[in-house]
Amino acid sequence: PPLALAPPTAPLTAAAPLPSIVPPRPWPRPTLTPPPRAGSWLRPQQRSRRRALPLAHEVLGGGAARPPLVLLHGLFGSGANLRAVAQAVARRRGTKVLTVDARNHGGSPHSPLMSYEAMSLDVQHLLARLGLTKCVLLGHSMGGKTAMALALQRPELVERLISVDISPSTTSSVSEFSAYISAMKSVRIPDGLPRSAARRLADEQLRPVVQLAELRQFLLTNLVEVEGRYDWRVNLEAISCHLPDIMNFPVFHKPYPGPTLFLGGSNSPYISPKDYPEIRRLFPKADIQFIEGAGHIVHQDKFEEFMTAVLNFLPPP
Repeated sequence: PPLALAPPTAPLTAAAPLPSIVPPRPWPRPTLTPPPRAGSWLRPQQRSRRRALPLAHEVLGGGAARPPLVLLHGLFGSGANLRAVAQAVARRRGTKVLTVDARNHGGSPHSPLMSYEAMSLDVQHLLARLGLTKCVLLGHSMGGKTAMALALQRPELVERLISVDISPSTTSSVSEFSAYISAMKSVRIPDGLPRSAARRLADEQLRPVVQLAELRQFLLTNLVEVEGRYDWRVNLEAISCHLPDIMNFPVFHKPYPGPTLFLGGSNSPYISPKDYPEIRRLFPKADIQFIEGAGHIVHQDKFEEFMTAVLNFLPPP
């Protein structure tokens, strides 16, 4: 979404020089694990409010004897949004990296529930399923809030935490995202239309409400064709119902004691000085850094600077 480009008033932390990098080498073929009953996003499943969902995920790299890095995407996204980050970490560090599709997103199942407690429980369930007793969590935007919630609920599972351009506070107006969801729901595409024509038609129908072309293209990554019919793979109903929960953050009292990096874009308002007291209360070992010239999608706007900050923060090789 369009953001106010007011830089934070706090001094910016310059990114450190790139570490010495091993020349690129082929990494193991990614392992893509869909959840049981692939395609279950087609009809929302009525599940217990306390039951975790089996998340679709992709595994890259491996071999290094250190906790894996788990990447959590933002609203309307999927694990594919962070694949370039996963590939870079796997190649440069040899670390196992997981990209994960959140519930109601990507290839993961749908559910009427969309709270941070539920999304945290899903990731905990995935870690247990994979036999992982500790990890490094990196989350962007909504994924950053999920990562923070998990670290605060189960600190023993999280060795380190990286929150990308999001703070543990209320963010964005619900009305802006409600308008996007309404526009997506109103898209009508005739059955049997070729995919390229379907995307053009959907783009035209979204344009009056979603005026930023880059944002339309991002939303259109969720347009899927199944047996000649087009639909959105994100669960728009659940997201719409829980937008206030997604924009807010749960109340926690006990802090997360581990090392934490809040990594923002200097041109984004999502980590601001007014958030610092709550960050310090919940994450007393937090380091707050900004990457100059980056907006909300930091890893896309300034990829190498982002990778430098992440690699410098990860546990030593």
